[in-house]
Amino acid sequence: MAVNPSSLTTDQLNTFIKARLVISGIDLNQFPTAPDPVTGAPTQDQVLASMRSFILTNPAAINTWRPIVASASASDATRLSLMLDPPLEYPSITEAWADHVSTG
Repeated sequence: MAVNPSSLTTDQLNTFIKARLVISGIDLNQFPTAPDPVTGAPTQDQVLASMRSFILTNPAAINTWRPIVASASASDATRLSLMLDPPLEYPSITEAWADHVSTG
């Protein structure tokens, strides 16, 4: 069942975000609860606020992304999209996190 994110309350969005983070292997509890000027890491509240903003503005473009496979049916393309990496900005910060930074 599709749900319009703008119809959800802040608490419902937070629950959705926390569940998606857990599924992705991200522990929100690892973020500080108070600002840390040394690292500049966002607080848990800042992460949730940023994710709420993102969900309310961007997911349609991401959710409709499918790989271009001319010979695949729509359902095959959907299954294939679940196995491929989603589109990321280049250069992606995820490369640095994964220690896959290209040096040229």
